Amino acid sequence: MSHGGNKTKKEIHKSATSGTVYAFGFLGAAIYFISTATGFWMGVLGFLKAIVWPVFLVYEAFKHFGM
Repeated sequence: MSHGGNKTKKEIHKSATSGTVYAFGFLGAAIYFISTATGFWMGVLGFLKAIVWPVFLVYEAFKHFGM
């Protein structure tokens, strides 16, 4: 039994550019903060800073542009 007609699939291409940019930023920040740490707990703090630094960057950018 045939349903007739040509059915085409709709392809949706998504890009993960923002995730890649965040990953490179995180990696660079983690390397910087951990390499400048003077002890273990400062290294842990550096790792945590590497996770949240984009929040402060966006906040300051919005403040600068008056948003």
